[in-house]
Amino acid sequence: MSKLQKIIVDNIPVSVYTKDNEDYICLTDMVSAKEGDARAADVIKNWLRSISTIEYMGTWETLYNPNFKVVEYDHFRRSAGVPSFTLSVNGWVESTNAIGIFSKAGKNGGTYAHRDIAMEFGSAISSVFKIYLYKEYQRLKEVESNQYNLEWDVRRLMTKVNYVLHTDAVQKHIIPNSILPFEKQGIEYANEADLLNLALYGYTAKQWKEANPEYAKEGKNMRDFSSINDLLVMSNLESLSSQLIKLETPKKQRFEFLRKMALEQQEQFAKVDMVKSIKKSNPMTYINAENFTPDEIESESKKNILQASKKNLLEFNKRKKKDDNNSSQDDKN
Repeated sequence: MSKLQKIIVDNIPVSVYTKDNEDYICLTDMVSAKEGDARAADVIKNWLRSISTIEYMGTWETLYNPNFKVVEYDHFRRSAGVPSFTLSVNGWVESTNAIGIFSKAGKNGGTYAHRDIAMEFGSAISSVFKIYLYKEYQRLKEVESNQYNLEWDVRRLMTKVNYVLHTDAVQKHIIPNSILPFEKQGIEYANEADLLNLALYGYTAKQWKEANPEYAKEGKNMRDFSSINDLLVMSNLESLSSQLIKLETPKKQRFEFLRKMALEQQEQFAKVDMVKSIKKSNPMTYINAENFTPDEIESESKKNILQASKKNLLEFNKRKKKDDNNSSQDDKN
C-alpha cells in the first residue's frame, strides 16, 4: 500500500511518499521552491555526480538492497569526479538495480529518495535546512505513531468487549438448540462469525483464507487488514447481533438487518476521519492511550457500546413492530 503526505520544511511543502512501509522524500520539492522546477533537476544531477554521493548511495544500497549490482556501482564510483562524468537518477537505477532513489512522473512527480538519502541531500542544500527537514519528518512520524497506538487500542477493546458479548449469546441461545453433535457444535460459533463477516465484508473467513493463503499461514484474518472505521462497524454489528440472537430473530432476518446497518454505518463513517475527530487541543497531537488506564478506556468503551446497542435495538423493535403490523393488515385483506 502507498500513500502521499506533505510536510512543511522552512515554509516549503515537501512530499513524503510511502511504499512498502518505507518513506521516500521528494528531493525536487526540497529545491524547487528556491531554484525553480527546471533548476531543481540540475541541482539533483550535480549532486549525483560527486564521489561522496555515489559512495553514500552505494553503501546504503549494499546494506539494504540484496539485489544491488556492485560491479556496476564500482564503475560509477571510479568515474565520479571526472569533469565529463554525468549521472541521471534513471541511469543509476537501471544500471545498479537501486531502490533508494527513483523518479516519479505525473501529479506530485519528481525525484524521490529514501529518508536516509534525502537527509544526506538536505546537507547538500544547507545544514539548517537539513535540521528543519529532520524535525518535520520526526513530527510526522510521531503523529502517525499516536494514530497507530489509538487504532491498536480500539482493536483490542472492540475485540475484548464485543466478541465476548456475541459468543456469550451464541452459547446461551443457539448452542442449546443446535442439532449438531456436541463435538461439532463449535461450527455454530463459526457460522455466526461468518454471518457478521458476510454482512460487513461480503465474504466468509474461509473465502478470505483461500484468497490470501500466505497471510492465512501467518494466522492473520480479514480483521487484521480492516480500517478503523470497519472495526467500529464490526463492533456495532457484534453487539447488535448478540441482542438479536437473544430475541430469537430468524437467521435470514438477522443477516438482512445487519447487512443494511453495515452499509449505512460504513457510509456515515466514511464521511468522518475517525482519528482526527478525537484530537487534543493541540492540532498536531493525537490522544495517546497511555494517558489512561486500561480499565478507564474499557469503561468508556462499554458505555458507548451499550448506548449504541440500546439505540440499535430500539430501532430494530420499531421496524419489527411496523413489519408485524403490515403483515397483520395483509392477512386481514
